[in-house]
Amino acid sequence: MGDMRRIAQPGPAPRERIESAVGRLQVLDFTLEPGLTLNVAITGPLIAAGMGAAQVEISDGGFGPFTYVMPAASSDATHAAWYSAPFTPAGETRLERGNVTFGRKDGAPFIHCHAFWIEPDGSRHGGHIMPHQTVVAAPIRARAYAAAEVETTADFDTETNFPLFTPHAHIAPAEGGPRIAFARVRPNVEIGAAVEELCRRHGFAGGHLRGGVGSLIGARFADAPTVDDYATEVFVTSGTVAPDASGALAAQIDLALVSLTGAMAEGRLVPGANPVLITFELAVEEIPTA
Repeated sequence: MGDMRRIAQPGPAPRERIESAVGRLQVLDFTLEPGLTLNVAITGPLIAAGMGAAQVEISDGGFGPFTYVMPAASSDATHAAWYSAPFTPAGETRLERGNVTFGRKDGAPFIHCHAFWIEPDGSRHGGHIMPHQTVVAAPIRARAYAAAEVETTADFDTETNFPLFTPHAHIAPAEGGPRIAFARVRPNVEIGAAVEELCRRHGFAGGHLRGGVGSLIGARFADAPTVDDYATEVFVTSGTVAPDASGALAAQIDLALVSLTGAMAEGRLVPGANPVLITFELAVEEIPTA
């Protein structure tokens, strides 16, 4: 599209713009237990189940202590965007909903979490939750869309100068049941087009978007005001990929975001108009042909 936004990154752009790997889908429902850090509460059950990659939806419950950051401008040319100083509201913060990418960083289990919540003073905020500095205070519901055959690791990325969760094929997927494709989408790639390409690449006739955590260069919504702030933290609330009238795969993505000014927005993305800022981690569950 003619109005596609673009942000220059500090390093060279590799030709391959979508890193992906496929496993056999396993769905795990569990509870994040009070007293554990968010990192331990999520990674513990997934490690115990033998999973190497997952997108996890979390909702309800609460945090305390709680620490988060929001998107911010970078102070120099080494990164296209950065984080705010940490916020640590006193008391118990109530979680609305969020998404989590599960993997490993420096060999240890680790998560990347974006969410919306209500702070003790009643104000509603969103952003990037710090997993080691945040403790579960009231039980949180979790549903993981996971695979044992894919391993997600935080790999240093020379294009953005960040360590970024990247899926890797570990072992061949077992036979039977739906597949799930995990992906990392690189900067300046339109997110809907990337999801469609992911399905074509792996031979999916259609798909359900099973979570997603990342950043967009602002946002163009079909049913909500435009977000012009160039730095956002986003999480997917729902999404599908299905053939359109011409038979071509078309993605429909609903997501929530907070921008660097603290503006919050949620809605359905305009197709073809929403490029990635730094990274976008996601998973697509295969919908087999009928």
